[in-house]
Amino acid sequence: MNQSIYKRVIVKLSGEALAGDKGNGIDEKTLNEVIEQIIEVKNLGVQIGIIVGGGNFWRGRQGTEMDRSTADHMGMLATVINALAIQDALERKGVPTRVQTALTITRVAEPYILRKALSHLNKGRIVIFACGTGNPYFTTDTAAALRAAEINADVLLLAKNVDGIYDSDPKVNPSAKKFDVVSYKDFIAKGLRAMDTTAITICMENNIPVLAFGLFEKNALYRAVTGEKIGTLIK
Repeated sequence: MNQSIYKRVIVKLSGEALAGDKGNGIDEKTLNEVIEQIIEVKNLGVQIGIIVGGGNFWRGRQGTEMDRSTADHMGMLATVINALAIQDALERKGVPTRVQTALTITRVAEPYILRKALSHLNKGRIVIFACGTGNPYFTTDTAAALRAAEINADVLLLAKNVDGIYDSDPKVNPSAKKFDVVSYKDFIAKGLRAMDTTAITICMENNIPVLAFGLFEKNALYRAVTGEKIGTLIK
């Protein structure tokens, strides 16, 4: 068995990834596939924090005239649904977890407290961070970068539905060029959209590398943490 090149990681999962081919909600088969990958990485001794989005239930204002703050708070609540689903799936496999939320919802999860999160990680528990940053106008990408900085993660693993970062949308442009490595500054200058600018800036200022890769490639998470060439590295 290979060894991980990282001790502590943040895994950023999109809500859409949990929907599978259904397009919305949670597809149990897809969820279990994701869980198996996470457990495989945990078995290498890696400390894992997970940030999950909520786009499979609610995304922005969804074309309505709703107040932005209200819509963003609804999105935060959607991430709690996904976080609890991930927790349940992991614990059914015997993996201890904690869900921590940036909004206070103590009936179902702990409030986010950095020292508690670090204690859980050091005890081998997987910590799932929900509700983004707890503030409107910030994405879960930004939350992932923020939590990675706070817990001193070695890398932010950006698990996507595409196999890396391209100079244009590969689903629209068959000639799109994939980057193996791109600098933070070039990512921003080229207007690349795999991650928002605020998140990239946080990573740049705190020297946190970001590895963007296709979540559903074979053994993707395992390959990412063991140093195999996969996806696109932003550094």
